[in-house]
Amino acid sequence: MLTPIQRFAGGLRRPIVRILLFCMVIGTFLVAFFPPSTTTHWEHPSYFPARRPPPPPFRAGRGGKHRTHPHPRPPLPPPANGTENPWPARANAVRDAFVHAYSAYVAHAAPHDELRPLSQQPVDNFNGWALTLVDSLDTMWLMGLHAEFDDGLAAVANMTFARAPGRLAPFFETVIRHLGGLLAAHALSGDPILLARADDLGTALLPAFGTASGLPMYAVNTATGAIAHGWMGAATLWAEALSCQLEYKYLAYLTGRTEYYHAVDRIMELMYAANVSATAGLFPTVWNTAAGTPSTKKVSVGAFADSAYEYMLKQWLLTGRTDAKARDLYASGADGALRPSHAFEHLSCFLPGMLALGAATLPSVPRTHMLAARGLAHTCWTLYADSPSGLAPDIAAMRPAQGEGARWAPHVAAWEAAGAQGDPPGVAGAPPLPRGATPAEREYGAGAAGYLLRPETVESMYLLWRTTGDAVWRERGWAVFEAVRRAARVPGGGFASVVDVYAADVMQRDEMPSWFLAETLKYLYLLFSDDELVPLDQWVFNTEAHPLPVFEWSDWERERYGIP
Repeated sequence: MLTPIQRFAGGLRRPIVRILLFCMVIGTFLVAFFPPSTTTHWEHPSYFPARRPPPPPFRAGRGGKHRTHPHPRPPLPPPANGTENPWPARANAVRDAFVHAYSAYVAHAAPHDELRPLSQQPVDNFNGWALTLVDSLDTMWLMGLHAEFDDGLAAVANMTFARAPGRLAPFFETVIRHLGGLLAAHALSGDPILLARADDLGTALLPAFGTASGLPMYAVNTATGAIAHGWMGAATLWAEALSCQLEYKYLAYLTGRTEYYHAVDRIMELMYAANVSATAGLFPTVWNTAAGTPSTKKVSVGAFADSAYEYMLKQWLLTGRTDAKARDLYASGADGALRPSHAFEHLSCFLPGMLALGAATLPSVPRTHMLAARGLAHTCWTLYADSPSGLAPDIAAMRPAQGEGARWAPHVAAWEAAGAQGDPPGVAGAPPLPRGATPAEREYGAGAAGYLLRPETVESMYLLWRTTGDAVWRERGWAVFEAVRRAARVPGGGFASVVDVYAADVMQRDEMPSWFLAETLKYLYLLFSDDELVPLDQWVFNTEAHPLPVFEWSDWERERYGIP
């Protein structure tokens, strides 16, 4: 009978036992003399390593190549008459409004797309992929609502982004809202599941580019790859073709997948080579999808075209100011966009912010761009200030002026010839009229009198505040927010569009678009925050207000993607 010690000694003669014992001794030695870190970083070996931009406080990304903003915001002015600083409380009021809206969505509509706030019912008016949740993730992060963010993250982790057979996802809206929302939330939080879902969705939407010209089709089935035209027939709106480059180029940067980059850059090459002499160098609003040529001579800075101009400038900014072709297209297009129009859409109120951002970052643009930004923003503000509700109509019909005096450029030229003292005509603007003034007194009427909780005016106020330091835009933004709170807040939860901003009694519409949480409240919160939470020299907003971090292509990426 062998003793335990004899059995142990006999076992040591077996090779496998000796190997295991040796590993145990070495492991004990390493743990004793080289204790592990309390934080474990798992790196996935890959030729294209995943890049995770740091969470706030925001710092320079890979290589530290962010540039200093050429026009840093001046120091905050002291509160008037020694009173307390009102802006932290105002920012908190916007956060409370977001919680009021989002909590109602979670309680009555999630995981559907949007909430009908009056009936407290859900609606799937896009893809049924919890649009309000995905669109709001980065707003929650910026507002410090991390419990709500974490709950949303759990929902995103289980999303598949697969549409049923025969059901289609609208390409443009899905890119700017879902894909942009996922990428921004990943950039802010660094959570890898958000990048994984963005990669899934980016791949599922790629078949939309499978046309002869490369211009995207209106919609795609994300499970089968089937594509289809939309309500415009065999045509692509210019804004839809030119409003996917930020999202897909950033996704290419994160993943190293060339198909993302080439799909959207092919569209840019088409624009660089396009003959637009018939429209004085401006890009028409509608293009033949198959041929890749204009289908109309109509030009606009409103619907059908708005975000295309924006993305030309922002492609240059997002890529560390290296995409010179996109920059030059913006400079020529924005200059030509300053042309008279009598139908003034609320959508067009993004233009002052875009012009201000371009003027603050592009030394080559004429100073009239910043002047025009201020003047147009004053017009947008006046549409709010003139109405009894304090809200602006969706479309204003301006009274046409006749003759040379109808154009702004001659007035600016005369002002410059006279020594350019003060502001030129049309920039400072007249004070708002007493509320209740008639259309004849206002010199404009309402082409569409509803207020749809849109963000464009407060977006421009935010960008003007950050690029000029003029606090008047913060005060005007506060007046807008107070009007929204009075007229659009639903006591039972949520906010609702307003039917007629000029009506004596406010009537609400049973809808709360996701852009209200993704854009309107986000820009108001950033406008009222003393801290620059999203530095404009380090981050670029997509057209749905989703911030993406500035980056620069490395040498191997330039070679791989064919970037000059």
